[in-house]
Amino acid sequence: MLIRLKNVLGPQQLAKVQALLSDAQFVDGKLSAGIVAAQVKHNQELAAADPSIQALNEIVMGNLVRHKTYQRAALPIKIASPFYACYLQGMQYGEHIDDPVMGAPESELRYRSDLAITIFLNPPQDYQGGELVIDTQFGEQKIKYDAGDAVLYPATTRHRVAEVTQGKRLVAVTWVQSMIKDTEQRALLYQLSCAREKLLRKQPDEQHTKQVDLVYVNLVRRWSEI
Repeated sequence: MLIRLKNVLGPQQLAKVQALLSDAQFVDGKLSAGIVAAQVKHNQELAAADPSIQALNEIVMGNLVRHKTYQRAALPIKIASPFYACYLQGMQYGEHIDDPVMGAPESELRYRSDLAITIFLNPPQDYQGGELVIDTQFGEQKIKYDAGDAVLYPATTRHRVAEVTQGKRLVAVTWVQSMIKDTEQRALLYQLSCAREKLLRKQPDEQHTKQVDLVYVNLVRRWSEI
């Protein structure tokens, strides 16, 4: 299930994010990669000690976690602090699959990576190439959204970032542990929640609305892991 999250960031927020990143310190992305990913990862990432991270997270993550489609699709328990990645001409991230469990081993902040999210921080016309390519049951899906939009997809899929052949690609990347571990169950609940929301808004007193509401709520209760 690939979900487009529209307008996670608005024009003013994007302008502030881009200004912060323009003065930030980027380092080799391999520094945060595991053994397998390091072999195919060729990008830059915002340095962990960069003073702009807190301000960036307040804008980017603050808006993401309030986004209604994100909440319905992810049903999150935990969300990771993002990486801010820069791809210049010639950079790419080869095919890989995300680590199943993330966070420092000695930390209590370990989490299962059920979902991955890429938030696009600059317009697609700023760069050529650089598509996020996700291997799905329907074949490869190439994602290159407008600045401020994001894509949410299962972290269980193999994916890559195509080579940037011109310009600069800026994104924020994060991962989510969902209340619903099973990908198919989570997809069913998302579709059901979309129908439920429309019914609750337009026909709140109808019997079929109450039935759909009952089924959704109790499926979340049955399938959730908290």
